[in-house]
Amino acid sequence: MTNGFPRGRAAIVGAATYGIGRCPGVSAVDMAARASLMALDDAGLTLADVDAIYTSAPYEVLGGLELAEYLGIQPRVTDCNRTGGSAFEIYAQQAALALDAGLIDCALITYGSNPASNPPGAVGMSRQSVWEAPYRPIAPASSYALAASRHMHLYGTTRRDLAEVAVAARRWAQLNPEAAVRDPLTIEDVLGARMLSDPLSVRDACLFNDGAAAIVMTRADRAKDCAKPPVFVLGAASVVTHREISAMPDLTVTGAAITGPQAFAQAGIGISDIDVVMLYDAFTITPILFLEDLGFCAKGEGGPFVANGAIAPGGRLAVNTNGGGLSCVHPGMYGLFLLVEATRQLRGEAGDRQIGANIAVAHGNGGVLSSQATVVLGTRATL
Repeated sequence: MTNGFPRGRAAIVGAATYGIGRCPGVSAVDMAARASLMALDDAGLTLADVDAIYTSAPYEVLGGLELAEYLGIQPRVTDCNRTGGSAFEIYAQQAALALDAGLIDCALITYGSNPASNPPGAVGMSRQSVWEAPYRPIAPASSYALAASRHMHLYGTTRRDLAEVAVAARRWAQLNPEAAVRDPLTIEDVLGARMLSDPLSVRDACLFNDGAAAIVMTRADRAKDCAKPPVFVLGAASVVTHREISAMPDLTVTGAAITGPQAFAQAGIGISDIDVVMLYDAFTITPILFLEDLGFCAKGEGGPFVANGAIAPGGRLAVNTNGGGLSCVHPGMYGLFLLVEATRQLRGEAGDRQIGANIAVAHGNGGVLSSQATVVLGTRATL
């Protein structure tokens, strides 16, 4: 499972975001299309170059077909995975494999959603579990609250530890002009916020706003002719462990414990080689779980690891440098924004939040800790 990935033979050559915050009057598919055109322009390519579309349309089951028709192209490959926020890291994995196999030449991975300015009604995890529904959970907050409670019980993790994650994300967001929320946030603000699903408050939960993003991928041999420095896909792995939180094998161990080691082995790297980490932060507990499962610290040590601004600007590890889903953007699914920010960091385009980086990790999460996907990206110096 670790030796078959085409290390460095596919690359991200274009990246863009659009409509972060509120984007009234623009449909979800139009948002995705606009981000797509911006990403193609960033790469120096056009729609005529695209022969594969990967998307997860928020309110359209046939989203791949809808977007192809909207853009006026006839792709050889379409995919509209429904694993949730992890889908986009899975798309990067699948696109890298398809490019290396010669099945396609140019992949467009895109997403747009406007739940804040155009409330969709019933979407997402709409099927109620016969086992969980009698307890009237708040979906998906109560599922993540259950994982947080178990972590606290086993390892002594505190609400203050969770608050450190939210405050670090806000400090990064304050350096990002695109971030939707940039006002100051303190530990006390998080601890004193209205409870959502104990032990998670509203400050422990991701944003609910509009946004679109897109990346363009090609083979490495073509990437050298694109407009921007390519960012190479060094490794990628994904896994599904369950659907509902009541079926999760261990509430404190996610599939990242499987995908991280696989992707790192494919990339030929260790933890100490990683410069920046983009972690899906649907709730403050998720970065703590992923830091543990990916190997940045031992299981149960995630709380102390993030303490005292350790993952904030100037800390020991740069995590979620755009502000994450907690403070930058979370339009239903956040996974594609992880890849965009990782790309910008490796291309030196992150402005005031820029760090010196050659290797970045983007880790996506879908469902209720159900689907995990890890992608390792690197500059040309890593080949």
